[in-house]
Amino acid sequence: GKHHPQYEYRPGQIQMAEAVYRAIVEGEHLLVEAGTGTGKTLAYLIPALAASERIIISTGTKNLQEQLFLKDVPFLEKALGRKLRVAYMKGRSNYVCLYRLKKAEAQPILADWDDVRYFDEIRQWAFQSETGDRAELVDLPENLSFWSAIDARSEVCLGQKCPEYEACFITKMRERALKADIVIVNHHLFFADLALRGNDYGAVIPDYSIVIFDEAHELEEIASEYFGAQVSNYRVAELIRDVQNLPITDTAAAAELMRVALRVQQRAESFWAYFLSDGRPEGRYPLEPDLLFRSEVTEEELPLDVAKEGEEALPVTRVGESFLALRNALSLLEATLATMKDPPPEAEALIRRTAQVRADLDFILVSHDPRFVRWYERRGRGIFLQATPIEVSEILAERLFDRVRTVILTSATLTSGGSFHFIRSRLGIRHARELIVPSHFDYAEQAILYLPPHMPDPRSPEFTEAAVEEIVRLLRVTHGRAFVLCTAIQPMLEMYERVRRLVPFPCFVQGQGSKSGLLARFRTTPHSVLFATSSFWQGVDVQGEALSCVIIDRLPFAVPTDPIVAARQRYIEQSGGDPFYEYAVPQAVIMLKQGLGRLIRSRTDRGVLSILDPRIRTKGYGAVFRQSLPPCPITTRIEDVERFFERWASA
Repeated sequence: GKHHPQYEYRPGQIQMAEAVYRAIVEGEHLLVEAGTGTGKTLAYLIPALAASERIIISTGTKNLQEQLFLKDVPFLEKALGRKLRVAYMKGRSNYVCLYRLKKAEAQPILADWDDVRYFDEIRQWAFQSETGDRAELVDLPENLSFWSAIDARSEVCLGQKCPEYEACFITKMRERALKADIVIVNHHLFFADLALRGNDYGAVIPDYSIVIFDEAHELEEIASEYFGAQVSNYRVAELIRDVQNLPITDTAAAAELMRVALRVQQRAESFWAYFLSDGRPEGRYPLEPDLLFRSEVTEEELPLDVAKEGEEALPVTRVGESFLALRNALSLLEATLATMKDPPPEAEALIRRTAQVRADLDFILVSHDPRFVRWYERRGRGIFLQATPIEVSEILAERLFDRVRTVILTSATLTSGGSFHFIRSRLGIRHARELIVPSHFDYAEQAILYLPPHMPDPRSPEFTEAAVEEIVRLLRVTHGRAFVLCTAIQPMLEMYERVRRLVPFPCFVQGQGSKSGLLARFRTTPHSVLFATSSFWQGVDVQGEALSCVIIDRLPFAVPTDPIVAARQRYIEQSGGDPFYEYAVPQAVIMLKQGLGRLIRSRTDRGVLSILDPRIRTKGYGAVFRQSLPPCPITTRIEDVERFFERWASA
């Protein structure tokens, strides 16, 4: 308390710290739902310091990672009067590779004068920086075109053979982590590392027996990304580019390699053309089992070279032919690289990458492992082919919960209807203690929940019109200062266009700039209104009067046609369960709690929450949602909302 002007006694924080300490000492797993304002970071950091071995703390976002490292840890050091051994790790592509940076000076990777300027800035910084983390370069654009040619990603790493190994920023990051008592990572790095443990080029996180996950409600989605396979047109293009940039002195060998690389490029272009020309809008779509072959083909029957002209080896579709041609070209590239005389040191990593691309394509498009769902996404000019595990519970049980002595999961939203059952079954947690710590805030005084009485079903065409009327009515009471959180982009844009013409308040909409830029404009523009979708439901913190109203248009059910959602629901049904109540409802409840949690961020915040979807009142499952709402008064009368604000204004 002496060291923090805003510090106040929070019984929930003490209760949580005791539970974390006990889990660490007794070697148990623990699930803690700690409402906003509990002070949960200190509630796990302080007991973590008492442990006699290394602890990994994993967060959902780089923002929380930075807050822990730059704010919470220095505060604790001041309070305890001693330095703490804490390391901070990000994914490898956040760091510059000194070897590739030197190589790049001789390669044509810069597109314009801006690139030249940024490259010079990076070069000067790289030889002075302690960490090599690009976040140190504050004015570097996020989507810098040549960064991928100089970053330290694992697939281009030469490992201990690299002439820069001793000076390497990844080597230094590992060394710092090995000396630390607490290592702060994010979920993406944690699961990328877990999927690669035991592979020389993969694991970066030092060994651990205690892990604390903050923002743990995101674990299933993030873990799913790393235990499957993904191939994109960008990944193949980068492979070809790196092959073409190999420094080869033998002219004949270089010419042969260029010829083979060009062949891969042409085969890849005709393969990707199928996905780019199918006339579908951006989005995620299932990969049909008969995409390549008109009948079920087992991996054993896959022709290793394309059937000769006129030979009907297999009923291959047109895209199947272009896939086999690409696959053969990749095999030829791998063989050409492997048989080079006096290959440069980069060749070994390129052989490995070529083989991995081919293996991943086979796994996504040819193998029929029923535990995975196969799908693709069109995003801008990108095509991403994916195979994602339908369930990660068995993988996580085996690799994490059964192997690591203590795993602690915490978040403001882990339960649905007061139970941890959903998160336990989705993540494969068999044995764990549980604790629900109520919020430190006085919701009964600080907030009111408004459920408009006469809303049409959100699937009916009248819903948008009625929603616009309610939003305008609420904004007039709150004088703007609102988030309107929508579950889909199209309705968000429609409502934004209509509302902004009907109210005198500045309105912003997601897509008008970066997330951080939009939030900064919202915070600094009085009485503003921000329309946004899913990325603003979580991890956004606006304290004070700038945010006095959070309106949610529909209950945030996942899109049932999404390939992963559909596969998970089908799996539950085939196992004799009820996918709606076991998956759709609890997932939507957790998401709704996240969205509503944006409003009250401190003891002095106050405001109105509103859910426009009538199903929360009219449907049987609405009870589960109502049970999970913050404990504030609920009304269907706009007059009560007016009185609530008048009371605070006069106070």
